[in-house]
Amino acid sequence: MIKNKKYHNYFSIWLIGLITLVGLIIVIGGLTRLTDSGLSITKWEVFKGVLPPLNQESWERYFLEYKSIPQYVFLNQNMSLQEFKIIFFWEYFHRILGRIIGLFFFIPFIFFIFKRILNNYLTHRLILISFLILLQGFIGWYMVKSGLVDNVSVSHYRLSLHLFTAFIIFSSLFWIFMNYRFNVKKKFFQINSNFIFLKILLFLIFIQIIVGAFVSGLDAGKIYQTWPLMNGDFFPSDNFINNLFNFADPSFVQFIHRNIAYIILFLSIYLGIYIYKYKINDLYKPYLFFIFLIIFQIMLGVSVLYSDVNIYFASLHQISSIFLILSSFNVYFRSIRSNYPSI
Repeated sequence: MIKNKKYHNYFSIWLIGLITLVGLIIVIGGLTRLTDSGLSITKWEVFKGVLPPLNQESWERYFLEYKSIPQYVFLNQNMSLQEFKIIFFWEYFHRILGRIIGLFFFIPFIFFIFKRILNNYLTHRLILISFLILLQGFIGWYMVKSGLVDNVSVSHYRLSLHLFTAFIIFSSLFWIFMNYRFNVKKKFFQINSNFIFLKILLFLIFIQIIVGAFVSGLDAGKIYQTWPLMNGDFFPSDNFINNLFNFADPSFVQFIHRNIAYIILFLSIYLGIYIYKYKINDLYKPYLFFIFLIIFQIMLGVSVLYSDVNIYFASLHQISSIFLILSSFNVYFRSIRSNYPSI
């Protein structure tokens, strides 16, 4: 796929670096949300915000700007400047890492284009990712903006869009890397019946990521902190019927998040039975790693509830989702063959 083999290793390292950085910013973004730090910087400072405050006057200015938004007025009036610095740096590191990813992507990409190293297949897909990276910066500010006027936190819908876009970029880079590593051009969207349950699984995992962002944005993990039942009932007891399909209701969102997890587990077990029934040997190890992560992810989800959303369990829950995406894509990538039975 690379016209000049001289740059083969450089291109591989670049892709791996991008995948690592995007995975890292997903983790930092999750911690920014868990520490309620996302609104600490109230302006979209594209160039000016590269350096953090370097003197007391700058710190006081940022703190004064934060004091003007509802989150401070209604929740954090007793916050000291020292406490503000903690939440400021979480958001600052999140934004700086976004800038680093942009530079790490665009500078080598422009070099590869200028040197005519990439073929059309890689060029077109990487151009699409470049648009997604630029769009993600706008979505990030669009999300922050939702918590500056009338709300004490960002919109959970915008939060989920921000997270979902990050996972799309992450997944696209990984798929490009897998194709490049094995020197193939496998299409992600396969219109056939082969491994249909695996395709449904991938769809549900992405839906679960969106719903998980709803849970985080609504602090839905801080209610019904029991398992497997929700305070002794399968359905949440607080006016569940009237809030059916209300994705702004924390109880309904947690209920949906739990039950999608059960469906994913069921389909994952079914997939394993299929793989072992037809003795698809080259999927044994990828599947075992995948099912281990599914079970581990559910255990972490339960731990988040029982620990009253402990930041370590909650962060591990999100980190695990990154590896879950990688493992599911690895199984799916290796499953794309023409000679497997239909399922």
